Amino acid sequence: MSPHLVPSLRIVVTLSIPSSVLNKRVLRFIAQVEVLHFDHLLKELNKVLFRLLSFLLNAYTMRYVSKETIGIVNVRLTLLYSTVVFLAREAFRKACLNVGVEQKWAQVINLLWLTVPLGVLWSLLLGWVWLHLVTTPDPALIPHYEVGVAAFGLSAIVELLSEPLWILAQVHMLVRLKVIAESLAIVAKCVLTVLCVTIVPHWGLYIFSVAQLLYSGCLLTCYVLYFMKYIGSQEAQRKSFPLSTVSDVLPKYHCNQPIIDLRLAVLTWSFYKQSFLKQILTEGERYVMTFLNVLNFGDQGVYDVVNNLGSLVARFMFLPIEESFYVFFVKVLERGKDIGHQKQEDVSMAANVLEMLMKLMMLIGLTITVFGYSYSHLALNIYGGSMLSSGPANCLNMGLRITHSLQYISRYFKHSKSQPLKGLLIPGPLLLVYLGSGIVTALSQATLSEQCLMSQLVHVLLGALCFSITLVTIFFTEPRLVWFVRTQFLSQGKKEM
Repeated sequence: MSPHLVPSLRIVVTLSIPSSVLNKRVLRFIAQVEVLHFDHLLKELNKVLFRLLSFLLNAYTMRYVSKETIGIVNVRLTLLYSTVVFLAREAFRKACLNVGVEQKWAQVINLLWLTVPLGVLWSLLLGWVWLHLVTTPDPALIPHYEVGVAAFGLSAIVELLSEPLWILAQVHMLVRLKVIAESLAIVAKCVLTVLCVTIVPHWGLYIFSVAQLLYSGCLLTCYVLYFMKYIGSQEAQRKSFPLSTVSDVLPKYHCNQPIIDLRLAVLTWSFYKQSFLKQILTEGERYVMTFLNVLNFGDQGVYDVVNNLGSLVARFMFLPIEESFYVFFVKVLERGKDIGHQKQEDVSMAANVLEMLMKLMMLIGLTITVFGYSYSHLALNIYGGSMLSSGPANCLNMGLRITHSLQYISRYFKHSKSQPLKGLLIPGPLLLVYLGSGIVTALSQATLSEQCLMSQLVHVLLGALCFSITLVTIFFTEPRLVWFVRTQFLSQGKKEM
């Protein structure tokens, strides 16, 4: 199993730290850190499947439909769908996922069914906004926009019909149901989209509208069929499942009992007020493109595809590392205390681990930058043709995040002897290799990448040679980092295979 999919935590910290740091408490913590549970593994596999299929689907459809259509679907209509779903259910999920088995589930289910009328309300309101208050595409260029808005809004409502069943599945650890349902829905959506864009590409937004409805319909069907079989079964009785008949899933009024749990309702409302800000922060770029019209629909489509391509490295490499070591830092350093009130051996250990992580992220980012400059055009051309390789991209958002993080780390360790920002320093020989690789690959790109297939092959081979030299240089100039990667990732992966 790839370590990227398994964010387990086996921290062995001996990075030039005095032996006194490795006290019994730290060693006991290391021994007690829990490895990944099966349910988390399934979730990660499902995320990989979704990203992989989306990656392949975009590569295929871009050769049959216009970039304006992709911009409308991936930015405008998908934003409508995600906004309706998020505003209708996110607060309910946060409030209801923590209920216990002893909870009066009739009241919980009644509360959860409020997501449907709420979804209808948001779908109608936002649908009107999407049709009348934002720039709409030219019907001659992209027809059936109104049908797309209606279909994606209806898709959100259909998906919300499965929300009570989704909560029941999550609370009672029926994780495989979620994974199987979402996987089948994704595959069905991708297959239908590929068939339609191949056979009837002139249908345009009709294709993506029907595919989106199919996705939500598959999700709902999977949950309904599963619980029709599960409720009342011997397995459900053995696990003390709170519902005895299928009709218990529907909203009901019980005499002498409140219709909903007022405590949960108040908690839901508190989460609901927070959800607006979270949604704006999550989808901020798409809201800007939708309401301010800073990019035309074609550029929006290119931006979305390139943005998703760029996020693959972050999601498959950076995010698992972040999730794993977040647990480590939370356990070692106490939240809310400044550096002077922490145990100094813990501060030293955390700083050394952070230094190695920053060194690792720095070298990965530098490698992507150096070789990406010369090979991103070729990769985008292979992936999506000239439509992508000639389009714009944006790095402002990530640059602001990096700046903020560096400022925070600098302030936090300001009065400490440990300075993890040293991990950003690159040895001179390695810096020269990066500089040389950048020059060689840039010259190769300028002279060979636009020529015949053989010239492009030579361009790729030159890049592979420079990349190999870079890896060898890292191995000899960064022994502590090599040891860190071997102990934290490579050896862990071998043990889990």
